[in-house]
Formats: sequence, C-alpha cells, structure tokens
Amino acid sequence: MDAMTLLHERSSMGKLMGPPPGPEQLEAIYRAALRAPDHKELRPWRFIEFSGEGLDRLGELFAEAEFREDPEVGDAALDAVRKKPRRAPMIIAVVAKVTPDIPKVPKIEQVLSAGCAGHAILLAAHALGLGAMWRSGKYAFDPTVRKGLGLDEEDELIAFIYLGQLAGRHRPLPEHRLSDFVERWT
Repeated sequence: MDAMTLLHERSSMGKLMGPPPGPEQLEAIYRAALRAPDHKELRPWRFIEFSGEGLDRLGELFAEAEFREDPEVGDAALDAVRKKPRRAPMIIAVVAKVTPDIPKVPKIEQVLSAGCAGHAILLAAHALGLGAMWRSGKYAFDPTVRKGLGLDEEDELIAFIYLGQLAGRHRPLPEHRLSDFVERWT
C-alpha cells in the first residue's frame, strides 16, 4: 500500500474478530510505533499487550473500577463491563511514560509523542490489512485501572487500541472540506 493511500484511507474498525495479529505483524506494528516523534530521545512510550486470558484480566480490572465508582452496580452491568475487552482478540494499551522536569520537553510533548506512537499503531495495522480501533473512555482515566496497570503518577494512559481481523462492513469515509480546517497566511 502506498503511503498516501494509507494516510487517506485509514479508518477505525469497531467490529473485529480473531485471530489476533501474529508475531511478525506485531513486530512491524511496534517498529512503526517506535518511529514516533521523540524530542530529546526520551522514548516516552510503554505498550501493554492484552490477549487470551489477559483480556479477561483487563475486564476484571474494568469491573473493579466500575464497582469502586458505584458499589450498588448490578451483576449484569458488571458482567457487561467484564466483556468489553473481548470486542477484539487483542488490545494494546498505549501509555505515555512521562519523565518529569525535563528542560525543553514538557509533559504535554511527551504525551503527544505517545499519541503519535498510538497513531502509528493504527496506520501499521491498516497497512497490514488488520482492523483497529482507538478507544479511551472512562477506564483510561480511572485510578483503579491506572494502578492495576502499574502506571506512575506522571504517566498517562493514551488509548486502548483494539486489534484484530476485519469483521463487518467498512463505513464510507466522510469527505471533509479543507477550508473548514485550514487557515492560510500568505
């Protein structure tokens, strides 16, 4: 796939099925992520990969967070939360591993770098013919989830990227008018 086609046609795929990406595909995906912009070569990225029973462990962590937020939550709602990670055969959590107090590289720049690494994962997955979906939601910001994933206080959970084989239809990509987004100073 040519680079411009990749950039113009990548889209999120909410319906994914197994099998998960294989070792060679994952190596290519992570190699792409590690090419993200990185001021001062801090490498402010950490990736946590969930598959198999790891998805169930992540679901339990989500349920624990849900119960902490609302101890009156019903069993049916907790079961639904536990199943959320099973919407794909693999999830990669993208974490900004922030080094505080770095002159010329504030936290926001490190977080954006990790976001670029997450975007590279999406692009690489699409280039490999895989489906991917960037998800965040309340669990990405929940203290129980953050603690369960071993995040430090300064770290930020950027995304849960769901990966798998394409299942379902491709939605038509919307056309955007560049003039709605681009301001030109000439």
